[in-house]
Amino acid sequence: MKRQFQFFSFGLLLALGTATVVFHSCGEDSIAVTGIRLDAQTLTLAIGEEYTLIAAVTPDDATDKTVTWISSSDAIATVSASGIVSALSKGTANITAKAGNQTASCVVTVPDPLTYDKGVMINGIKWATRNVDAPGTFAAKPEDSGMFYQWNRKTAWAATGDVTGWDSSAPVGDTWEKANDPSPAGWRVPTHEELQKLIDTDKVTSEWTSENGVNGRKFRDKATENTLFLPAVGGLDRDNGELFNVGECSYYGSSTANGGNAYMLPIIASGYEEWFSASRRYGFCVRAVAE
Repeated sequence: MKRQFQFFSFGLLLALGTATVVFHSCGEDSIAVTGIRLDAQTLTLAIGEEYTLIAAVTPDDATDKTVTWISSSDAIATVSASGIVSALSKGTANITAKAGNQTASCVVTVPDPLTYDKGVMINGIKWATRNVDAPGTFAAKPEDSGMFYQWNRKTAWAATGDVTGWDSSAPVGDTWEKANDPSPAGWRVPTHEELQKLIDTDKVTSEWTSENGVNGRKFRDKATENTLFLPAVGGLDRDNGELFNVGECSYYGSSTANGGNAYMLPIIASGYEEWFSASRRYGFCVRAVAE
């Protein structure tokens, strides 16, 4: 019997009379992962904030594209099996994604909550979400009083307890000087015009409400639905520094002078005025805007 042999890339074909036998390879070779890339290489997240990292694995037809995640410090930031990063405490953590033998990392920074605020955009202005507390810091929560300030002065006055050493003299100057601005780095006392944008009824709505038992006014940007809560935590009397009208109103100061007075925004249950000119000697809240 005459035998004929023919070779093919997929195996060996033997023609034996009327019978044909095909020998195949034992199986296709697996396709290895050659790369992995994350949608972010650095992140800054406030405590309590989350971000979902997205990993792109190449090639598209890799046999096993499973991604595993690990954090260098679970005390600072954790990462879930699906890439959700959760910021827990101040510090820096490296989040690493691994597929096959390939890895990619993202450096996650969790800033000091007393000096960092993500801010919120209302009518084109980026506002801090919390009042200024001691110079260079923010209050812990949006409903907290923070500390009170007189116009163009960096001296902080407590929102509770007796006031001693109150300065009843009139602050001087034509504008709030940078050296006297108590806002954290990257923030400043707003101008009169910026306060005007906050209460522009064509673009912003507001309502008197309560946050964790604290009265105040919540502003809502009509276009973005972003909100900003200003607590009504009273103020300090211009003559003796005594606290007044807690839960009923607050003055929020601007950097803009008006003669011997200064422009402020009063937060009250019945609404607010487009502007309010009050004595610079009052102690009032500061809600900073981004520089």
